[in-house]
Amino acid sequence: MTEVKLDRIGKSYGAVEAVQQFDLTIREGEFLVLLGPSGCGKSTTLRMIAGLESITRGDLLIGGDRMNDVDPKDRGVAMVFQNYALYPHKSVFDNMAMALKLQKVPAAEIQDRVGRTAELLGLTEYLDRKPAALSGGQRQRVAIGRAIVRTPKVFLFDEPLSNLDAKLRVKMRLELQELHARLKATSVYVTHDQVEAMTLADRIVIMNGGVVAQVGTPREVYDNPADEFVAGFIGSPAMNFLDLTRDDTGGWRSTCGSMALPQLPVNTGQRHQVRLGVRPEHIEVMPGGAGAGEMTYPARVLLDELLGADALLNLGIGEARLLARVGGADHPVQGDTLDICLNSSQLHVFDIESGKALR
Repeated sequence: MTEVKLDRIGKSYGAVEAVQQFDLTIREGEFLVLLGPSGCGKSTTLRMIAGLESITRGDLLIGGDRMNDVDPKDRGVAMVFQNYALYPHKSVFDNMAMALKLQKVPAAEIQDRVGRTAELLGLTEYLDRKPAALSGGQRQRVAIGRAIVRTPKVFLFDEPLSNLDAKLRVKMRLELQELHARLKATSVYVTHDQVEAMTLADRIVIMNGGVVAQVGTPREVYDNPADEFVAGFIGSPAMNFLDLTRDDTGGWRSTCGSMALPQLPVNTGQRHQVRLGVRPEHIEVMPGGAGAGEMTYPARVLLDELLGADALLNLGIGEARLLARVGGADHPVQGDTLDICLNSSQLHVFDIESGKALR
């Protein structure tokens, strides 16, 4: 197991700052996920660790050694790509053994390492097949196996599941979790899929526009998002947002005028406008007329979407629009009227200009 330290590293393409001041220590044996939308700099960061992109500024240390100018093959890292990158004319065995052959590893050792890795990944019976004769999940396991046989210090994963169908992605996520538990290797995983990040990561680094927006455990970034971007990116479906204006009584009212909140769960200082966030799963839905609390509002179901175990309700509260998640059995349907209740302990408040969370 090896520690990886990114000491204020950055990457520029001319005047364009792709990654800015990335400062983080990846602990030994940690599974770290870089998460963010396309163009946020997560893959560029991974490629700098791998040595496939030069580092414009800052230092990269792997196991305490500075790696900025070290060739990729000498960094002790192995990368699993999105598109598998397998040789189509070679067998599974030869694909997995290629790097070892280039390193002049003795044939007996190659046979042993590939055999043990194939057994670990459930590929033993496929060693003589070509990639074209494998399923997408099997090809991805071959790509992972090719990385494992090198016994690297650090595993790098560049959106390895994005080419798989939804059912296979779930299966492969489980396999990756089990594999990491066995190998206990330091791993850096890039994805734009927040479900993958939440289920796989020890810690998540959420990136936005080349900048680290927040670092934390999945529970930390879900419960305490650092800003409006993180709050909207983590969680499916996304968090609801409402702009609020302070009224003459010191309370707050939605800008569309249909929701009044007597107080907010944070100190807003002298601000006259803030942005309120509430997750769909934190909106309590009750039969019409059943609510009596301070933050209870009459609503109308504009659209209902059954997902199976759950249902999503698109609600109208006057001019305000909110999305609520409820149980899928006997749920309200389009045209129903009901009451919704907001729990102050589950509300998030953001500065309307900077987007930063108010604590």
